[in-house]
Amino acid sequence: MRTAVIGAGVSGLSAARMAEERGDQVVVFEKGTGVGGLVKCEVVDGVLYHCVGGHVFNSRRADVLEWFWKHFDREKDFHKAIRHAVVSLADGSNVDYPIENHLYQMPADLRNAVIADLMEIQKNGYAASENFDDFLRHRFGQTLYREYFAPYNQKIWGRSLKDVPLAWLEGKLPMPTVPEIMEANIAREGEMKMVHSSFWYPLRGGSQFPVDVLAEGLDIRCDTSIDKAEYRQGQWHINGETFDRVIFTGNTRSLPELVGGDCDLSAHAAAVQQLEYHGTTSVLCEIDKNPYSWIYMPGSAHESHRIICTGNFSPYNDNRERSTATIEFSREMNREEIEQQLARIPFNPTYIAHHWEECTYPVQTGSTKGIIDGLKAALHPHGFYLLGRFAEWQYYNQDAAIGAALDLFSSMEK
Repeated sequence: MRTAVIGAGVSGLSAARMAEERGDQVVVFEKGTGVGGLVKCEVVDGVLYHCVGGHVFNSRRADVLEWFWKHFDREKDFHKAIRHAVVSLADGSNVDYPIENHLYQMPADLRNAVIADLMEIQKNGYAASENFDDFLRHRFGQTLYREYFAPYNQKIWGRSLKDVPLAWLEGKLPMPTVPEIMEANIAREGEMKMVHSSFWYPLRGGSQFPVDVLAEGLDIRCDTSIDKAEYRQGQWHINGETFDRVIFTGNTRSLPELVGGDCDLSAHAAAVQQLEYHGTTSVLCEIDKNPYSWIYMPGSAHESHRIICTGNFSPYNDNRERSTATIEFSREMNREEIEQQLARIPFNPTYIAHHWEECTYPVQTGSTKGIIDGLKAALHPHGFYLLGRFAEWQYYNQDAAIGAALDLFSSMEK
């Protein structure tokens, strides 16, 4: 099989490596200057900079772990870190994450209000939920909804949480019962039951390291745009070459114009343009030394929703007396706006660099699944497959992207 992979992020490189392991001849097309996609890292003034987010690795899936560790020397190239995330509340108090498991760290009046909400839920049962907003109120109570869940998520998604469908929640959020919340607060076990309570992180290179390793030996064409992928006489024609199948990890919104020949997607063009997304301005900063890996910030004093303490992920990530981190904003911002925002953010951040990425968060609505399923139904019979965060319009982390690639090849083999 000759397989074309479009996109050289985690999804594309994982798929390319899996196809090669099955004996395919693989060509990877990447429009950017290098591999990595959303996990790309750079070094700025001696500091490792996750240009979008802060990416780490772990998985609850045994097959993902097995496949990943076949390609790396875990003891030599990675170290295991214990996740220590915290919610920085508007009153300045810090409560360990997940917040519902650490009520004992809250100011007394806030803690008592949350407990009263939870007792009411336990007494009356969980009310039916029709959307994300309902779920948060009914699962955690009005106080936690008001102090954390609603403002934090509204910062990320920039919309009413009533517009976010429940289908988005599947497999993405913990859904603890009231007794489980109470048990966690009594036992004080922290995050240790969560899959990402610990994670593996490269000693050097950050999330750029694993994609560079996966890319080794592959035929990757960087700085290469594709104007058309045409399906004729049972084969795909791309940039003067022919392929038996295509694995597309780019942005699905581009597909109606990209795909042509005997595979016509014009009937899907209008629906695809309904797919929504958010971008992220990621700001590399110096910040005060701290013990945290993630700091979630629901307060209204500034627009950022989280600080990712990437300087704490590896001792080789920075070379400064203060620590370093990436601070995220869910819109495009210039240097002046960023500086104004940083002055209001805890841990005294100071600016080093910033990067705007237009497409970082796919936004799901009630019609998203139907749109993607319709495209897959039109493309799969012709050997053209969708894979990845913006191809499948799913909020995939590294492990989820690898898992989706494994599932794709498993389905191909059936």
